[in-house]
Amino acid sequence: MMNRRSLLLGAAAAVTTSSVRAQTPAPGADTVVAPDLLQPSATIDLWPDGAPGMPDPAPVEIVKERSTDPTYADRAVTGIAVPRLVVFRPPEPNGAAIVLTPGGGYKNIVIDKEGHELARWLAAHGITVFVLYYRLPGEGWTNRENVALADAQRAVRLVRRRAADYNVDPERVGAMGFSAGGHVCADLAARFADPVYRPVDKADSLSARPMLAAPVYPVISMSAPLAHAGSRANLLGDNPSLSAEETHSPHRNVPDDAPPHFLLHAEDDGAVPVGNTLALRAALVERGVLVETHLFAHGGHGFGLRYTAGKPVAAWPSLFLEFARTAGLIRPA
Repeated sequence: MMNRRSLLLGAAAAVTTSSVRAQTPAPGADTVVAPDLLQPSATIDLWPDGAPGMPDPAPVEIVKERSTDPTYADRAVTGIAVPRLVVFRPPEPNGAAIVLTPGGGYKNIVIDKEGHELARWLAAHGITVFVLYYRLPGEGWTNRENVALADAQRAVRLVRRRAADYNVDPERVGAMGFSAGGHVCADLAARFADPVYRPVDKADSLSARPMLAAPVYPVISMSAPLAHAGSRANLLGDNPSLSAEETHSPHRNVPDDAPPHFLLHAEDDGAVPVGNTLALRAALVERGVLVETHLFAHGGHGFGLRYTAGKPVAAWPSLFLEFARTAGLIRPA
């Protein structure tokens, strides 16, 4: 079984990143573990004329390093006024792409543990990864409850629009998310056709439906007793209506044409109850949507790749790759 360091370095292998100039940079190079880690090759700003519903004053982006361990970073980002995609290009692209949404309870975005580390691992398997720095709803945005979904829809459309630039098949664009980012992923998979923003260019004529969705230990329900209180309050405010709770609970909005889902949760998750994943699974099964579910007795919350060593849950990345092949995201060479 791969240890933590092996997972972190799995995508490093002597890669020279592209000289493409980023529009808005990622918050610093990820060289805390080793200088030869695969670095982002480009950044794609989502909104050419600025994100809609900008508060006044605009949020100020802050990157906080929370790790005291010199072997890895654990950055949390707030104040994302310029939502964007940070691109990790594999040395040998296979045509598949994933829009990746890290978690953080809609309070911040944890870009290392549930973002860049996963991006490197996926890139090591030929997948081009677009880590989404999405807007945080509690930072004054108009239409707060839909800003993360709008960013996710726009992200998928932009990846399809620019697919040729990144050696991506526009039909093979998936979504993966963790915790509150799992809610973004599941919400996208349920409400990809909802008009939550006004079109701004030709990219918005394209479908926002991901080819597959992989919400990992996701926040799903916005209603008690399953709701994660912090995510719910940050997304909907302190006293949301029953209608708002229903609209923003993906298991209550699964369409007949929802994409195949890969679901993963630890039953000892003390932050987001496993019942969230079970509720989504039940809704998908009821709609006849292909779904594969993996529940592990131990793993807690927020394990990503980093906290799986020596546990059965360490098998999940390989399980995901097999599902991606089954669903057609990854195709035989």
